[in-house]
Amino acid sequence: MSWTGLVAGLVAGVALGQSPATLEAVRLHKSEAASLARDELAACVAKKCPDAGRLALLAGTLALSDGQAAEARELLSAHPAPAALAPYHAFYLGQARFYAGDPVGAAADFARVLEAQPPAQLAARARARLGESLLEAGKAKEASAVLEGAAKAMPTAELLYQRGVSRGASGNRAGQVADLLAVALRFPTHPYADDAVKWLTEGKKPAAKLGFAERTRRADGFLDAGASQRALDELEALEKGLKLAKPQQAKVALLRAQAFFGLKRLEDAEKALAVAEKGPPDVASEAALVVARRALRSDDNVRARTLMAALDAKYPSQAAGDEGAFFAGWLDLQGGRFADAVKSFGAFDTRYPRSRRRDEGLWFRALAHLRLEEYAKARTTLESLVDAFPRSSMVPQARYWVARSRELEGAKADVVGPAYDALITSAPASFYALMAAERLKELGRTPPVHFPLPPKQLELPRPPELELAMELTRAGLFRDAADEVEAHAARLRTADQALPFAHALLKLGEYGQAHAVAARYLWGRAFGSREPDALAAFYPRAFSNAVEQAAAQAKVDPFLVWAIMRRESAFRPEVMSAADARGLMQIIPPTATAIAERLSEPAPAPADLFSPERNIRYGAWYLSRLMERFGHPVLAAAAYNAGPGPTVKWTQERGTLPLDLFVETIPFKETRGYVKQVVADLFLYHAFYDANGKGLRLSLKVPEPSVEGVTF
Repeated sequence: MSWTGLVAGLVAGVALGQSPATLEAVRLHKSEAASLARDELAACVAKKCPDAGRLALLAGTLALSDGQAAEARELLSAHPAPAALAPYHAFYLGQARFYAGDPVGAAADFARVLEAQPPAQLAARARARLGESLLEAGKAKEASAVLEGAAKAMPTAELLYQRGVSRGASGNRAGQVADLLAVALRFPTHPYADDAVKWLTEGKKPAAKLGFAERTRRADGFLDAGASQRALDELEALEKGLKLAKPQQAKVALLRAQAFFGLKRLEDAEKALAVAEKGPPDVASEAALVVARRALRSDDNVRARTLMAALDAKYPSQAAGDEGAFFAGWLDLQGGRFADAVKSFGAFDTRYPRSRRRDEGLWFRALAHLRLEEYAKARTTLESLVDAFPRSSMVPQARYWVARSRELEGAKADVVGPAYDALITSAPASFYALMAAERLKELGRTPPVHFPLPPKQLELPRPPELELAMELTRAGLFRDAADEVEAHAARLRTADQALPFAHALLKLGEYGQAHAVAARYLWGRAFGSREPDALAAFYPRAFSNAVEQAAAQAKVDPFLVWAIMRRESAFRPEVMSAADARGLMQIIPPTATAIAERLSEPAPAPADLFSPERNIRYGAWYLSRLMERFGHPVLAAAAYNAGPGPTVKWTQERGTLPLDLFVETIPFKETRGYVKQVVADLFLYHAFYDANGKGLRLSLKVPEPSVEGVTF
């Protein structure tokens, strides 16, 4: 959590304990944060200012995070914290004492935290550390009593391991085995898991035997974590300890193939897959699916089509057969074999009536009919989709294309207009509502208003449950502040409770938290009842000063910046993806370096990308260059998500299609969804906030991209 509104000192009437510069350094984990905090504490002590306790709390926690436990203990011991922060002070002092080698003193501090009846989330952490401290101090029975409840409430690897150790020291060997086995199986990549496996399997009398089920489960866990070599090591240990039956050998070969692929040992992987494909149907089908997926990812579509069809033919009772039939049709569609796609998806619908992809299959079958200009058949298929899956997310697009297909057949405004009107009313925030509005304008009709009133931010008193979070923020304890807010958000149960809470967060500049609360509790009010106070948390003008300044400087539409931000991070500055994309606009460090070079700036450190100002500025610059090259928000959004290269390729292959059909044929599922949401949000931001009263008009033709321009 960022608490950027407070860090920037934007909340009226809030006196910050630390300087904004120090708090910003703490929030971004900058190397100078600890020295800044110590300098401010020293200056405060010299002046005998009343904030020494709060300043010492931050300086102590930063020293602790740097591994300076003795220094942290001295800082925290010398200055008592303000009353509201006393439980946190005791907790971090306990941490410092524990890591400085004083578990008895640490246990006393953690017990003091619990005596103060702290917030539930702090109590859970203190209880866990109390048990660990008692165990370290040699008080196993006392530790066991504490850890029993702690591990039950929060079964982490650490607590399960510590409870197992305390159970063993108290004579409960069966409980110890159960806990250490749970650590070994559920948390294979955790350091405690290695200790657990060693204790369970070594010694004259092994406590437990890790058999086929246990070893393969651990191998799966290593593969999920990307630890391919550890997975291979686990499988080797399995084969050394057991004589495997042929079905088991096939399963091990499949796991080994996945590990070899992770290590880029392709020849070894192919050999292992050949073994797996000779196994029982559940294993053989999964192995064959791995081969087909790899062909699909490598753009070898001819081979992929053959392999997918073979899966469908050979394994109709396995999940791989379902997937093979679906992708055989999808590859027909991508290859422009529209009549074949109709047949393939028709067969898929018949053979796999319980498939989780059945609504998608109906949609792609209808799309093939549309490409063949078989509009009546497309409508029949689309109506089947709506009837069979009334709650599917695909219903708005099905209804749009029912109306659009009639228009393509030559139907006039009086025929298709009511259907477009109904779609705008029923799904006002969707891409298809935007498309329907544009179609109505082309037909000379005025579309209905998507939302009667724009978002309205309420002026409400700050809920008392946020006061402690404010105190924690003033002290620079951002993680604790985040835990406090999230704990209160989790206790919300109704829209009436959530609405004032979300608006309080908006007022504090915590747009991401407000959006998360709204998404959980206020969806019906915002998009069903279309209430302006509920909409405010879904479409805030987050970080407005930074966005407007960066957009003006880069000469890009600020509403496009907000639309991208909403889709990329949901307004959370601290978010980081698995691909290392960071911050509000989800910029990866290499892209940031390239942008900085073009702006004649030093390359930023990766942590700098969590700064809202810098992240927005880089994102706005990049969007402006994408708009310069592609000239259309649909293409700019596609390029932002998938890259300029693929977007150029798609325009070359399909650029003659109308815009709506072009979007439907984008081959990447993620990018299709991304483009639809971003462009719909862009339209809504204009409708809600455009001071000039100009609604967005979207060109329904796909422009040809410029040859020159941004390529990264």
